[in-house]
Amino acid sequence: PAISMFYGIIIYMYFMDNKQHKTPHIHVKYQEYEIVAIPDGDVLEGSIPNAKMKLLQAWIELHKDELVADWELAVSGQHPYKIEPLR
Repeated sequence: PAISMFYGIIIYMYFMDNKQHKTPHIHVKYQEYEIVAIPDGDVLEGSIPNAKMKLLQAWIELHKDELVADWELAVSGQHPYKIEPLR
């Protein structure tokens, strides 16, 4: 499910999504898909423009605790909560 959206960036967290990438992560859609690690914002797969990446990293930093809590819900099959967009 989508957990946040801002500046054309849509952030998803999938249920039971800890098989391929063991670390907590989000899926980001902006023109193409990218997977970003929650704790530090490192890219695991794909790419987005640098300006959008900076916005995404700022959002991750602001919502790190919420993202970790949502990750734990999602990998256990529960619905993650929505997280405030970057304003």
